[in-house]
Amino acid sequence: MSSRALLRYTRLSHLYLGVFISPALFFFAFSGALQTFSLHETTRGSSYKPPAWAVTLGQLHKKQTTVVPVRKLAPPDKPAIDKSQPAPSPSPAAPAPKPHNTLPLKIFFLIVAIGLFVSTLSGLYMSYKYIHNRSLITALLIAGIIVPIAMAML
Repeated sequence: MSSRALLRYTRLSHLYLGVFISPALFFFAFSGALQTFSLHETTRGSSYKPPAWAVTLGQLHKKQTTVVPVRKLAPPDKPAIDKSQPAPSPSPAAPAPKPHNTLPLKIFFLIVAIGLFVSTLSGLYMSYKYIHNRSLITALLIAGIIVPIAMAML
């Protein structure tokens, strides 16, 4: 196989595989961005209640299932005190560690998710713009949507 033929085969394989997996890339970029800011789950001490669709997308992203398990009740914050036992002597408190600021990394991963989304969108645009067999591209795109949905329902 010549170098030119190998390059052509590689480019076509990249194109067809990219179109097929592009719906999954859109899904993971979007649901990953939601998860970066914990928009798919209820956080302790917050009144935020995520929408059902965000919870389902997060569950599908993390566990490959749409079944969201029922969360157990959190244990009470303070255990019951047994008055018959003497109180333990207080130990010197260790200084609490300084909380780590995760916002810069979250912003970076949001930029990565947006970049993945835009890059995938531009790849789809180029596949329709520069390839003459648009029906094959459309069939692969539709298959990339239908196949994972069908697999999730198994």
